[in-house]
Amino acid sequence: MNILFVTGNKGKIEEAAHILSRWGIGVYQSTNLHKVEIQSNELEEIVTYALNQLCDYGDLIVVEDDGLFIDSLHGFPGPYSAYVYATIGLHGILQLLESTTSRRAVFRSVVGVCMGGKPKLFRGEVVGNIVNEPRGSHGFGFDPIFAPLGVDSTFAEMNIEEKSIYSHRSRAFTRLAEYLVGGR
Repeated sequence: MNILFVTGNKGKIEEAAHILSRWGIGVYQSTNLHKVEIQSNELEEIVTYALNQLCDYGDLIVVEDDGLFIDSLHGFPGPYSAYVYATIGLHGILQLLESTTSRRAVFRSVVGVCMGGKPKLFRGEVVGNIVNEPRGSHGFGFDPIFAPLGVDSTFAEMNIEEKSIYSHRSRAFTRLAEYLVGGR
């Protein structure tokens, strides 16, 4: 079985392929389908809207959106993480946290798949903390400043195998795989 993952993010493709390979599911990146990504405070709404545009093309089309939700910033940057990363970056987030005592954050992922012409959603999340300075060279986005609870390493200090033990995306894609392999 193969899925068609509609994303331009090579890191997401690599992670999805690593996670789903354990289930015998192949991942192909779409080169000719494009999703419309709306602005919303809800990851589920973003993924559902994109899939509603894509499900006419067939089943096993997958979309994923995620966000870093920082407690002391009232959930910011949330679903706007890519924009915030591109504009203020890691150091901008760290500056916003300089005067706070809580560095608790949650990485959330919503994976959606077209099945029978309708979207089906799967969620994953991991609780952790924002570290004081960027660490590591693996991964992408906010990986260098996020460490899962109970773990000293940031996502960027972990190889893909280690990260898949903890990550929000791994949890969401695992739920997708269980659904697909489990006979729906």
